[in-house]
Amino acid sequence: MRPLLSRILILLALCGLIFLPALGSACADLRHADSDAANGDFADAARDYEHAARLLFWRTELWERAGRAAFAAKNYNDAIRLLRRSPSLSPGGWTDLGESHLQLDQIEEALRVLEQGLEKTGANARAYRLLALAQYAQGDLARESAALENYLAFQADDAPAHYRFGLLSALEDRERALAELSLAAEQNEDYAPAYQTLRTTLNLASLEKDESKRLMVIGRGLGLVQEWGLAREAFQRAVEADGENAEAWAWLGEAKQHLGQGGGEEVEYAVALNPFSANVRALSGLYWKRNEQPRRALAEFQWAVILEPENPFWQAALGEAYAQSSDLPSALDAYQRAASLAPTDASFWRLLAVFCAQYTFQTAEVGVAAAHQVVLLAPDDAASYDLLGWLYLSSGLHAEAEAALQHALALDANLAAAHLHLGMLYLQRGDYPAARAQLLLARDLDSDGASGLLAREMLEQYFP
Repeated sequence: MRPLLSRILILLALCGLIFLPALGSACADLRHADSDAANGDFADAARDYEHAARLLFWRTELWERAGRAAFAAKNYNDAIRLLRRSPSLSPGGWTDLGESHLQLDQIEEALRVLEQGLEKTGANARAYRLLALAQYAQGDLARESAALENYLAFQADDAPAHYRFGLLSALEDRERALAELSLAAEQNEDYAPAYQTLRTTLNLASLEKDESKRLMVIGRGLGLVQEWGLAREAFQRAVEADGENAEAWAWLGEAKQHLGQGGGEEVEYAVALNPFSANVRALSGLYWKRNEQPRRALAEFQWAVILEPENPFWQAALGEAYAQSSDLPSALDAYQRAASLAPTDASFWRLLAVFCAQYTFQTAEVGVAAAHQVVLLAPDDAASYDLLGWLYLSSGLHAEAEAALQHALALDANLAAAHLHLGMLYLQRGDYPAARAQLLLARDLDSDGASGLLAREMLEQYFP
């Protein structure tokens, strides 16, 4: 008996000699991991937690800690591998696992994990928000809407979520859509212009008794706020409600163009259905213009003007088509007709003045007068005086140009276009230091815009 006991004690001592250093190493790894995590060194923390989890095999929660540290370090593949080793995940572990799949564009698996996590651990805001994002990626509007509704029950102060939920509700539930969009605008004033546009849209749509026309009005409103994915859905439902609605087909084509999905078949089908619709012809003209076929675009806009000669929008579109076809006298005539049809609307006078300036055509005879009309109709807009200064400059009236441009900058010192035009003026005068200073301002204030890019080109040309 004593020899057996002695052997057992010797064996235990040997095991201790082997195991105790490993245990000490694991404990050290845990201390390092906790310190690394506290300092934001999550990649190191993940490695230490993983090493400790392998040694302390009964501490199964360490796999989740390793996985969540890997997630925090944005090592999503490692996060998935480690989190899946854990036999039981917390709500945070499930959402980290789901988001890791989402970050790797593994949408189906992300959906499965997030739904499983909600089932096992109960509702939580982050899981519903991620679920909504995954459903958005899938294009499942109904389930995205349901996930957002659940999320907002937890997180009521998320303006982007209210806005998106309002957009999704617009197709079917006007009152809910208006309520959500209003909340978004209250919480973040950046959403106020879109809310105003969509409120008008939804009110107009509510007056339509025909379902196809109602959906078409909503789709156009969604397009106005650049929500072309949802606009396409609205137009698709509109043509399903009435396959003979030519305008709905044309708008469906327009939405698809904005989404890079073609749209030509829908537009041509719309023209075939109703060749005597000015809206259809105009949308067809836009399609051909974008596809760099100016003659076909011109023909379509000519049809639109014939069908609705009193519509200033078609006249302005026709003017642009003529200009792109290098028929400047006809373009000028069309722009002038547009302005005369809407004499109190500054936008058409602006289009006329810009045309004259861009093409250096009839600048003194027509352009300056058009720019004066813009100033009269929009006297508090710095861009109005910039336009007038540009036309004076194009007409060789330097003193008048400088006065108008300085007035523009008095209204808005950060208006890049006015700095650009002042730079051009000073170049023509030969005042190179002043020109360079203005061009630098234009470049820096509008680095990615048209004024900034032109200023950069002029700086490279004149001040290499």
